[in-house]
Parts: sequence; C-alpha cells; structure tokens
Amino acid sequence: MDHRIQQLHQGALLPKRKVAQPVKTNTSFQDILTNVQSLKVSKHAQARLTERNIKIDDAKWQQISEKVVEAKQKGITDSLVVTDEATLLVSTKNNTVVTAMDRKEAQSRIFTNINGTIVVD
Repeated sequence: MDHRIQQLHQGALLPKRKVAQPVKTNTSFQDILTNVQSLKVSKHAQARLTERNIKIDDAKWQQISEKVVEAKQKGITDSLVVTDEATLLVSTKNNTVVTAMDRKEAQSRIFTNINGTIVVD
C-alpha cells in the first residue's frame, strides 16, 4: 500500500449534522391553540373598519370567532357574518376577516362566493 494514501474513518466525508435542541418557552399549548384559532383581520378589512367607523367590542369578536370555528367544522370555507354593527366577509379556512362594511351599507348588496352565513345577535 502506498504510504501517501491514508485510510479515512467511516463518515469523515459526510457533513456534520446539528442536533435540533427543543425550544423552551413559557407558552402553554392552550395559548398556542387559542392564537391559531383566533380570528385575524386583514389589512384591507382593518382599513374598512376604520374608514367606516365600525366598532366591534371584544366580547362580540369572541362570539364571531367561536361561530367561525363552528362553521369551519361544518365545512364552510367562506362565510358572511352579519351582526348589528357590521357585515363581515370571513375566510373560515384562513380564520381571516377579508372585508367589512357597515350594516346599513350591506342592506342592498348581493354577496357571492360564500357558502355559509353566520348571524350574530
């Protein structure tokens, strides 16, 4: 055997892999689940809510969010949410409010591409 050729150890040419370390946080599974299930408001919808001076309190948002989760479980992907304050177009598959309009403004409209309606009193 030629003295210039040396035997390499098994795996010497393979790249070293980093072992992923678990991330330690103080966030509980319930908090993560709540954040995933919570209703997001798109930039467009937020602009419409501000522009049209539509105010929806936290309790009502919670109620809307719960109904959207329920609608999603029933297979609804795009929903019209009707409240006393506003009418919201919600993508239930993305948990996102797509657009919003004042309740009076929505009276003479035709809504398309929705497969469910949620009425929240």
